[in-house]
Amino acid sequence: MSGSSAEPIYIRAASKSNGLTSIVIGCVGLVVSALWLSFLPEWLFLAGIFMTSAALVCLLIGYFKIREPNYSLEIAKDYITYRHRLGSWRIHWDNLQRADCPRIRHGLDQVALETVGFKVKSYTDFLKTISPRLATHLLMEQRPLLLHNSDNNCATGSCYEQSMFDDKHFVLEDGTPITGIKAMLAHRMVELRKRLGYDIFIASSELDREAVDFAALIVQCQHARSAPAEES
Repeated sequence: MSGSSAEPIYIRAASKSNGLTSIVIGCVGLVVSALWLSFLPEWLFLAGIFMTSAALVCLLIGYFKIREPNYSLEIAKDYITYRHRLGSWRIHWDNLQRADCPRIRHGLDQVALETVGFKVKSYTDFLKTISPRLATHLLMEQRPLLLHNSDNNCATGSCYEQSMFDDKHFVLEDGTPITGIKAMLAHRMVELRKRLGYDIFIASSELDREAVDFAALIVQCQHARSAPAEES
């Protein structure tokens, strides 16, 4: 992305693919199962039940796939927008400090996670764009990230309880206190920054390429956007 007239880049989630195919397979499976249960011997009844269950699973998978937005991410001239069936969030380029794949300790090595992290300059700007339903979803979805790069003295796991759901009020950069779901998300972002160096994360299943490649694309777009200002 370069120049002021650059077209947005749309990212389609890998998990979105084959939604209609799953529904078609599920429908065909239900028809076959109905015929199987109607005409075949009784000793094959359990096989028919198994086929029916598999067909219903295919239908559910397809339903959840097609109800997601067509594109999970929009990379535009002024912002990055993440879209989910529960809402969206937006990071303006001026508010993005850096983006990359976070690394965790694995013995003596540093291993990159299959996710892309974003470190923002202002929580205020980000929290204004996110819907409460999506904030609730992120609190649950990104909870396992708290277990990485954790305190070595926390052998029992009880020390994670406070960081899992910190419901105290949160004071924004301008001094405004917030409460509720967005305050919990803000506390979670602070904790994740301590452990992984980033505030908000996108899983590789939400992308159409490897996480490292997407992170490189974000860096490339960030540099392209700042290049005209540096030249002037």
